[in-house]
Amino acid sequence: MQVNNPPPRFAYFGTPEFASIILDELEAKGFIPTVVVTAPDKPKGRKLILTQSEVKVWTTARNIPVLSPEKIRGNQEFLETLKGYACELFIVAAYGKIIPKEILDIPKHSVLNVHPSLLPKFRGSSPIESAILSDETYTGVSIMELDEEMDHGPLIAQEEYHTEAWPPKGSMLTKILAREGGKLLAHVIPEWITRHHKTEQDHSKATFTKKITKEDGLLDITGDALLNYKKIKAFDEWPGAYFFTERNGKTIRVRVNDAEYKDGTLTITRVTPEGKKEMNYVDFLRGAH
Repeated sequence: MQVNNPPPRFAYFGTPEFASIILDELEAKGFIPTVVVTAPDKPKGRKLILTQSEVKVWTTARNIPVLSPEKIRGNQEFLETLKGYACELFIVAAYGKIIPKEILDIPKHSVLNVHPSLLPKFRGSSPIESAILSDETYTGVSIMELDEEMDHGPLIAQEEYHTEAWPPKGSMLTKILAREGGKLLAHVIPEWITRHHKTEQDHSKATFTKKITKEDGLLDITGDALLNYKKIKAFDEWPGAYFFTERNGKTIRVRVNDAEYKDGTLTITRVTPEGKKEMNYVDFLRGAH
């Protein structure tokens, strides 16, 4: 759907690649944010190089004003700066911080959120990984009006996604759902501006996800083969699936980059041993002996 009326002035809150892909889809339909709010630059990699978020890279390339406050709750300077852009609508996608009421109350047309699950299922910070680990072959994206509770606000639109090739890698499903979410958002914004049509979630059916930690990627390679396979797929980007083994009298960490699962058997194919480059698992085993 192309924009017929002038698009609204909107502020966009987002940080990782998921949020930058949504911006691509909005831009393709003529929706350009007035201002972008993203996480501050963070040190990354072994050399701890100060690195911009994917959304800040996207924004800077287009000369759009960008705000990167360390905190937004109780930050009066940030609040006044944000109000100064006179935005009618705010959009949030994987920003990384809870949006407080003082910000939710600013825009005339409220705050919309893109969430990569079919709400009320998989509320919280890890809906994509949780869908893969739960064998939820039907997943999708939801556009909702943001309120003060976690993924609790009324629904505006949903789009289902299904693939026979299950489970996908977490990174691939993230990109797919970001594109679907961006397209759906661009489609619903004009109608939302005209009439705020929304439907309350069935809160009795809500399920919740937890924040993923590095420890979640640990595999028991003598344990449940299917669970290990789903972990390898779900955590391919972060934290990575891994196991520990002995090498030359030392305990080393081995990251599992890819594997196959058939007839109840897990076959690891590609690994990155600690301090080494990626290699075939067979070659790694030969080296171990």
